[in-house]
Amino acid sequence: MAESQLVASHRADAEIFHGEVCKERIQKLLEDFSLPKGLLPLENFEEMGFNRSSGFLWLKQKKKQVHKFKGISNTVMYEPVITAFVEDRRFQKVTGVKSKALLVAVKISDMFIEDPASGMISFGTSTGISRAHPISTFELEDENGDAQNSES
Repeated sequence: MAESQLVASHRADAEIFHGEVCKERIQKLLEDFSLPKGLLPLENFEEMGFNRSSGFLWLKQKKKQVHKFKGISNTVMYEPVITAFVEDRRFQKVTGVKSKALLVAVKISDMFIEDPASGMISFGTSTGISRAHPISTFELEDENGDAQNSES
């Protein structure tokens, strides 16, 4: 099912936000589901929607965005429309996110924290391959580029 059809099917009972408020709402949602607040470092939001009953989240931004996380060698590409089903410490059935390592871009289908005590967050593909990185890599950065702890 295409992203637009998926969004349409979950739109009726969703909380929907537009513009600048989307950035703070997505950070709040990430915090509520025990995920690092810097996991989706997006700008220029057009719309964010979240259907609590189904756990479906969508984000629409004006254009594709590329972000390089400090501390890992991957560049992450975020398409104009991103969708996911959200659970505690987990994004499933993700669309619109790719990670590029060396010359290969791979679609990310899952983001999850299996064991919070490990300090690691894993990113999986639909083929079952996953890679873990320190959660601290995906915390918000302050103006100096230093990671801010979600607990503060």
